Amino acid sequence: MNWDSLIRRFAAYLKLERSLSDNSIQAYIRDVTKLKQFVDISNLALGPPDMSSQVISDFLKYIGELGLSAYSQARILSGIKSFYEYLVYEQIIAISPAELIDSPRLGRKLPDVLTVHEIDVLLDSIDLSRPEGARNRAMLEVLYSSGLRVSEVVTLRVSNIYFDIGFLRIIGKGNKERLVPIGKSAIKYLKIYLEEIRCHLAIKPGFENYAFLNRRGSGLTRVMVFTIIKDLANKAGIDKKVSPHTFRHSFATHLVEGGADLRAVQEMLGHESITTTEIYTHLDREYLKQVIIEFHPRQ
Repeated sequence: MNWDSLIRRFAAYLKLERSLSDNSIQAYIRDVTKLKQFVDISNLALGPPDMSSQVISDFLKYIGELGLSAYSQARILSGIKSFYEYLVYEQIIAISPAELIDSPRLGRKLPDVLTVHEIDVLLDSIDLSRPEGARNRAMLEVLYSSGLRVSEVVTLRVSNIYFDIGFLRIIGKGNKERLVPIGKSAIKYLKIYLEEIRCHLAIKPGFENYAFLNRRGSGLTRVMVFTIIKDLANKAGIDKKVSPHTFRHSFATHLVEGGADLRAVQEMLGHESITTTEIYTHLDREYLKQVIIEFHPRQ
């Protein structure tokens, strides 16, 4: 039996026999669908009855590396366990492969993820009346909109910003290139900065094509971006350890928890293979843009 047919039967069981609400049923189905997506992008020819504990453990590791918190991982695992308990109940399988998998420890140290509200509060705390405020707003909007690494945002080139199609050309780790969608809010503030602030700077030779510059017309450093974000988090009253990578984790977490396809999130983050199987799949650009439009909070 294939994934789609068993997922449909599972949804009917949750509705008819467990009398769950539509929202609860959709949450369970999203959890199981994420596992199905992982199987697909890992090129594993496995149906639900063929699943092993190792594959489910690899899946949990995968979503953890995407940035999902231990709480989110535990919740998704709970949905997967319910699915396999249903398969045992229906005598489709004898033993659940998820039965002995422990949930991630909620108390362990993991990177903080900001809520959508905290993102909004932090961004709204920026003083846009100051030139550096306009720059910082644009930079953080880009970080959160496109899930960039701090090294990628400080080296972003003006010539690699394609406003007409809504994409950034990013040079990532190992000089590997990828195209990443940029959301409407980030485009708005980036245009304001480039057209109203940056154009008035006395740019030093060698930095003419850098998007984000300091007051002296040179490129920003990674340390400067860390300091900017830390100060803004303190100003906004956010009691979390916030760094540029927090925005990247939040980007991935909010997309995945909102229902975005794992393959699309992985493509946008620029992750290579996480398992022994190559799972880096190039997707259609319009599809990636649609994922941002549908699932990113600031659209």
